[in-house]
This record gives sequence, C-alpha cells and structure tokens, in this order.
Amino acid sequence: MTAMQPKTLTLDVVDAPIGALLIATDEAGDLRAVDFWADEAALRRQLRRQYGEVPVEKGPAPEPIRRAFADYFTGDIRALERLSVATVGTAFQRKVWAALRRIPAGETRSYGQLAAEIGEPDAARAVGLANGQNPIAIVIPCHRVIGADGSLTGFGGGLPRKRWLLTHEGAAFKENRKDVQRTERRRQPELALGQPDAL
Repeated sequence: MTAMQPKTLTLDVVDAPIGALLIATDEAGDLRAVDFWADEAALRRQLRRQYGEVPVEKGPAPEPIRRAFADYFTGDIRALERLSVATVGTAFQRKVWAALRRIPAGETRSYGQLAAEIGEPDAARAVGLANGQNPIAIVIPCHRVIGADGSLTGFGGGLPRKRWLLTHEGAAFKENRKDVQRTERRRQPELALGQPDAL
C-alpha cells in the first residue's frame, strides 16, 4: 500500500446514494483519494499537500473503478475489495489503513481491537487519529470502526453516511440516541440519504 510519486492525477465524480463521491486516480489506475463531499478545491489542496505539484486534471476514472463502486452500491458489498490503492503516510498510518482493509464487509472493529490487531494494544488513540487521516474513504473502510460499546463514533463523511454504509453492509452497531437527535436537527437537505434496502 506504499505509494510511489504519481506523474499525473485524474479527478472524477461518481454518483452514489450517499451523495456524489470525488475520486482521484493515478496513471497506473490506482485510487489515491475518495472524498464524500465532492469538494474539488479541498481535495486538490489535500493532493497538493501529499504529492506536491503533480498535475491534477478532470477526467473519467478507469472503468473497473467506476464499475466496482456501482456494484458496491447496488449490493455487492465486497466489490471494492479488489481495487488497488496507493497511499502516502507514515508507516504507522499505512499499517492502520492496511488493517482497515482486512475488516470484512458486514463486520466492525473498535479502535482498541484494531490497535491490538496491528500489534500496538496501547495505541487505540493513535489508531483513531490514523483512521481519521484515511485518504480513501469506503475502499479503506474506516466506517467499519465503531466505539468499544458498539455505538457509532465520529466519521469524516458524517454519521448519516456511516450509518448508511454499515446498514448497507449488514453490520451490527448500536445507535446513540443523542447522536441521532443531534444529526436529525442538523441534517441538511443534501444529506437526505437513500435507504440501503431501496437500492
């Protein structure tokens, strides 16, 4: 999962039931970034921090990537497992991200379980920080990490999306009523997500 410096990056937008996804790929067809908000300016800044002045152009993602996302959102919850990713980060971050990819669809882990799995049982907080720096949402499935009590925890794409993804994958989790109420009060119209069973 260690990445070489790309020569070029291509940005594409993929429609999804949870809102448009902005996807960055390199010339080899590896995923470099997936962002929930389709905020091109923010993703371009992130890519510049990671890769310097590598040219970034708009264009279609490779067809296997587009097809894998379509398959995932229409019910093949393992479709994204076969995609190749290339990340930059510290050795610890890459270790966490590799462990995230080993969590099967339909299952979850706590930060403590993930820390133990990578051989760093006292590093749950650091695992949480690395989880939050994941550049390739959904494919590196940071949404599968939940609280030790089984409840939903923070998520860069927002708790409604995390809830949707886990429900779509058939994973068990516990609702925190305060989070649900807070989310419902703040929900913006564009975050009204389709129901997974309606796909």
